[in-house]
Amino acid sequence: MRAMILRALAPLRENPAPLSAADWPDPTPGAREVMIRVSVCGVCHTELDEIEGRTPPPRLPVILGHQVVGRVEAVGESATDLAVGDRVGVAWIYSACGHCAFCLRGDENLCAEFRATGRDVHGGYAERMAAPATFAHSIPDVFTDAEAAPLLCAGAIGFRSLRLTGLKDGQGLGLTGFGASGHLVLKLARYQFPNSPVYVFARNEDERAFARELGAGWAGDTSEPPPAPLHAIIDTTPAWTPVVAALENLEPGGRLVINAIRKEHGDKHVLAGLDYPAHLWREKEIKSVANVTRFDVREFLRIAAEIPLRPTVEEYPLADANRALVELKQKRIRGAKVLRID
Repeated sequence: MRAMILRALAPLRENPAPLSAADWPDPTPGAREVMIRVSVCGVCHTELDEIEGRTPPPRLPVILGHQVVGRVEAVGESATDLAVGDRVGVAWIYSACGHCAFCLRGDENLCAEFRATGRDVHGGYAERMAAPATFAHSIPDVFTDAEAAPLLCAGAIGFRSLRLTGLKDGQGLGLTGFGASGHLVLKLARYQFPNSPVYVFARNEDERAFARELGAGWAGDTSEPPPAPLHAIIDTTPAWTPVVAALENLEPGGRLVINAIRKEHGDKHVLAGLDYPAHLWREKEIKSVANVTRFDVREFLRIAAEIPLRPTVEEYPLADANRALVELKQKRIRGAKVLRID
C-alpha cells in the first residue's frame, strides 16, 4: 500500500517536508481487529506536535493520522460487531486497557495504557490500517467521508471541551483560536445553548471573519477585551499568551478549558507574568482536556447527525500531506483539512 511516512523528528521550519511517500506492507488484523480501506484522513495540529517532538511517537518510522474514515475490508475472527463493507471511523483513542479504575468509570482517556492512533500505532495517512473493532465507530449516513473525518477528533474533542465548561444556556462562551475544532464548537454551542453569546478570539482577520459568518456574536484579537466577561472560554491555540489573556476575560467563578495535548514552548515565560488578583482570584478555574473517550466520539457523531452539523473542509490528495501540514503550521486555516486517500 501507499503511505506517507514520518522517519525523523524536527521543527517544520527546518524540514518543511517531514513525510515521505513510500510503499508499505499492508497491515494484518488481529483476532479482535478489522482492516480498513482508508478513504480520507483528517489533518490535525497534534500531528505537528508529533513531528516537532512535543508528543513524540515511541518509535519511528510511523504513519500519522487519527481522523480516519473508510470501509471495513477484513474482519478478525473475534471481531463480531462489524462486517466487511461497514463504513467506520477511527479517532485519537486507539485502545485502552478496559479494566483499570479510569476505564471502569468511563474515563478511558486517562488510562495509563491509552494508545493513540497515528502516534503509538500506525494511523490513517495510508491506504489501509488495522484497528480494534471495539474502537471503530459507525459513521452516520448523513455525512460524506470528508465531512466525517474532522468530527472524529476536532469535533469529538470540542464536544468534550464544551461539556467540561459546565456551560448553561444563557451563559457566555469564548473560543480562543478558530481552527477545525473551534468552528465545530461554535456550531455545536449555537445548537445546544441557543441563548448563549459566543465570542471568538483569533489573531487572523480571516478567522475572525469566518467566525462571524458562522454566527459568532463578536470576534476580536486575542489581546482585545470582549463585550462582557465570559462564564467559560475554550482555548485551542498552541501558545501560552492567549491563556493569560483568557483568564482575564473570565467572570468570577468562570472556567478556562485548555484543549491542547501540548503547548509550544516559545512564549511559556509569559506565565511568570500571571497576576493572581487579575487572572485567578475569585474562584476562576483552569481545566485541561486529555484525549477523548469512545463515548465522546459516538455521542458527538449522534448529535452532529441530528443537527446536522457539517464541517467546512479543504481536501488534499495524500501526496500533498506535507503542504497541508505546512499550511496548518502557518495558520492558513478555514475549517478542517482532510487528505483524500482513495
